[in-house]
Amino acid sequence: MRVTDKMGYNQVTTNLQKNRLEMSELQNQAASQKRINKPSDDPIAAARVLGARSEEKMNKQFLKNIDLAKGFLESSDQSLSELAENLMRAKELTIQAANDPGGGPETRRISALEVEQIYNQAVQIGNRKLGERYIFGGYRTTSAPFTPQGNYSGDDGDMKVQITKDGFVAMNVTGDKLFMGQSIGSDGNTRVRAESPKNSEELQEYKDKENERLEQKKQGEEENQVQVRGLASEVGSRTSTRVGPKGTDYETTGINILETLKSLEVGLKVNDKAVVQEAIDNLDQAITQVIHTRAQVGSRLMAVNKAAETLQKQVVEDKITASNLEDADLFQVVSDMQKSESTLKATLETSGKVIQPSLMDFIK
Repeated sequence: MRVTDKMGYNQVTTNLQKNRLEMSELQNQAASQKRINKPSDDPIAAARVLGARSEEKMNKQFLKNIDLAKGFLESSDQSLSELAENLMRAKELTIQAANDPGGGPETRRISALEVEQIYNQAVQIGNRKLGERYIFGGYRTTSAPFTPQGNYSGDDGDMKVQITKDGFVAMNVTGDKLFMGQSIGSDGNTRVRAESPKNSEELQEYKDKENERLEQKKQGEEENQVQVRGLASEVGSRTSTRVGPKGTDYETTGINILETLKSLEVGLKVNDKAVVQEAIDNLDQAITQVIHTRAQVGSRLMAVNKAAETLQKQVVEDKITASNLEDADLFQVVSDMQKSESTLKATLETSGKVIQPSLMDFIK
């Protein structure tokens, strides 16, 4: 085969471009310290790196959700601790007032003043805020859930946050369960909630039922307030406290803590020993109710803490995976650069000899 001068020139150009391209890629790797700077460098590894980074960002968002949930749960736990201590103090005063040698009319009136303060503190705990959000109001976090009279204006919504791909946790405790005893069984455990609306029709139906429930609940609370003011001896039940009108679906065997404290206060002021004695059992049930609720909060805190530990490990593993796939070995890169530089110099030297003849050389 006849080798022409043009073929020689083309071969020299191709070799120089190849060497310079290899040198440029090695320089990019050295500058970025990445073996993969574009998907075409290693398509399979690039896809795995993108997957690892996507999972890392998702896990970081889950960690942010967990931080939010922990703030609510820790505030709730602290509030429940304060509420339990106040109820224990109220029980201590009740036992003293129910004891004939240690409790007289004047002593009971003095105890009533402290019980009144405990009631006010319980309302303040029910209106506890984290930042600008009320923690016991359900979905209604922008307005105080409890009035000074002990009426609840929140809802029963559980604010659930996603902490894993398939895991959700409720970060709040609603005031109707904790303070009003709604959806609480006689054993202190929360009853099963209805499923959340799945479409606009179910959502509208839920809103209508919620408005009807709130109206019935308001009427029932007004009836109870009349009973508290008029008949102190009939206020507070030994076994249950009603938070809705009689005959509705909202009767429950849980204790209305605020109503129990208010009835105790009235009983102490009017020196009704029977009401004071009945309040002991009600306070026992109220304390049990708070303890069960606090146990639920503690279990949720434990769940989110474990989830946070797992997610932090996964974030580290994702970083390691991406680093192993895309990070460049600088020692190898520098060595390859020196080798490529030597090759480029050799190519230039040999190319100069190949294309050295010119037209003047042929004329001679």
